Amino acid sequence: MTKFILIRHCAAQGQAPEATLTEAGFEQAQQLANFLENYSLDRIISSPFTRAIQTITPYALRHNIEIEIDERLQERVLSSENMPDWFEKLQQSFTDKTIKYTGGESSNEATVRILSLIEELKTNDSETIVLVSHGYLSTMLLHSISPDFGFDEWQQLTNPDVYVVEIDSSGGHFQRIWR
Repeated sequence: MTKFILIRHCAAQGQAPEATLTEAGFEQAQQLANFLENYSLDRIISSPFTRAIQTITPYALRHNIEIEIDERLQERVLSSENMPDWFEKLQQSFTDKTIKYTGGESSNEATVRILSLIEELKTNDSETIVLVSHGYLSTMLLHSISPDFGFDEWQQLTNPDVYVVEIDSSGGHFQRIWR
């Protein structure tokens, strides 16, 4: 069984890849590092987005663990165009997982991306791997385990949010452990 600690990044100043954590987000990252002391973590893999890296940096520095960057953990792009009705379009993408807006990625494509990383990591020798990502992509991973985890649950995610995810050959399960 592969065990993951799935972390949605701390409070950030925006959605752009280079957006940093807010002052509160940096404080949350320190609290998160303290919370993670309860777990034996072997490996850290993060989205390349600045806010995700900054979320796990306090823990990584404290334990001298390298933060590996993996593009498959970056947030899904809904569209490259400004969409005033983005919220409705996002909600629609939870029910029609094939819908793809200009310059964006469908829900199915985002799910395939995150699951390709999970499949690769299942053959890993690490016992517990930290994955630092974003709200939508985290939701797609949890939805792949439990189809009931969808738009409403995405809306209830916090910054940060932490789940333990365990996956084996027969499937998986998860539990929210901190928010």
